[in-house]
Amino acid sequence: MPKVRGRSIRVLYDAETIASRNIEIARDVAAVGYDNLLVISILKGSFVFAADLIRSLHEAGLSPEVEFITLSSYRTGTVSAGEVTVLRDIDSDVVGRDILLIDDILESGRTIAYAKRKMLERGARRVGVAVLLDKPGKRVVPIEADHVGFTCPDLFVVGYGMDVAHAFRELPFVGVVEDG
Repeated sequence: MPKVRGRSIRVLYDAETIASRNIEIARDVAAVGYDNLLVISILKGSFVFAADLIRSLHEAGLSPEVEFITLSSYRTGTVSAGEVTVLRDIDSDVVGRDILLIDDILESGRTIAYAKRKMLERGARRVGVAVLLDKPGKRVVPIEADHVGFTCPDLFVVGYGMDVAHAFRELPFVGVVEDG
């Protein structure tokens, strides 16, 4: 069990497993037939997954444009505050475009549902959702991802871009902090 900042981290999904799954997700996305694709990474947690997935999309033959939106429902805690806030919006016009939202984890569904609704209201033709982790048992909003890396147990995870109070984002794997 790796130690990071003096704390034990139990690995749930190692770097090799994640990399392999990213290639599979990219192939699934390519098979959908998105047209005039704009990928929107929901920051901050998805930045590592989005970067790796976007490179895998290239390998799968896609050439999407890339944008970033910063949404928050957690602030510095570990439980969703229940209200989504736009901290930074995209610059691109989405009218008539196919959108692929990328997020780290689909848990309550609030953030993804909010982003999807906003893109459709702005005139997107189609909005797909790719997430690294899905926690279907935590859903409070009826939404499902189109492309899922892993179904995750009901644990608070860190690493691969995901954090607890801005720590552990740098880890190349997804894990659980085991000690206080």
